[in-house]
Amino acid sequence: MARHDLLQGDLSDHIATAVTALKDGYVIAAPLEYGYALIADAFMHDAVRAMHVLRGDALGVAAQVAIANPDLIDGIARELSADARTLIRNFWPGLLSLNLKPQAGLNWDLGDGNTLDQMSVRIPSSQFILEVLKKSGPVAIASAALAGKAAINDCEDITYLDSDVAAIFTAGVLPSGGASTVIDLTGIRTRIVREGAISISEITALVPDISHE
Repeated sequence: MARHDLLQGDLSDHIATAVTALKDGYVIAAPLEYGYALIADAFMHDAVRAMHVLRGDALGVAAQVAIANPDLIDGIARELSADARTLIRNFWPGLLSLNLKPQAGLNWDLGDGNTLDQMSVRIPSSQFILEVLKKSGPVAIASAALAGKAAINDCEDITYLDSDVAAIFTAGVLPSGGASTVIDLTGIRTRIVREGAISISEITALVPDISHE
């Protein structure tokens, strides 16, 4: 395992290294907006499983999916509502996670054995991850912290062994900030599951009938 300082060197070299590791079926660690994350190719079953093992996730816990471009959403999600498209248009990239129904036949297992018939998707606003996603395709993503622990925002607190991850991409101490706002669009009515960095008032300004009880 090597550590790659994103604040030094050529960013394109770091991006190429990350993409190669993902396509080769390895797990990497990298910074998002306010915390470090573990990342694996969403279609590499063994890599996604390894990511869950590293975190100590319980069986059935599904990783989030990250994509690079809103245009990709129709390829992985079905039954997208007008609410979903409004939220995507206004808040992606950014700290908005949407619970959506996956397209049938996707050859992945995010950790739930494809039993939930839903997935959490977002487009991060981190420049490095966005550039990686443009070349890697969809990835499975989860906090680099152990399951149930607070997010890691200091790269020095990432303590995985060489055998655990292929590379750790560092950006020093990340700024503090809120978690993503989570909205469920799998039911009859659009529902706010968790208010985070994007406020309820910002959401209701665009989707007035949304439920947030």
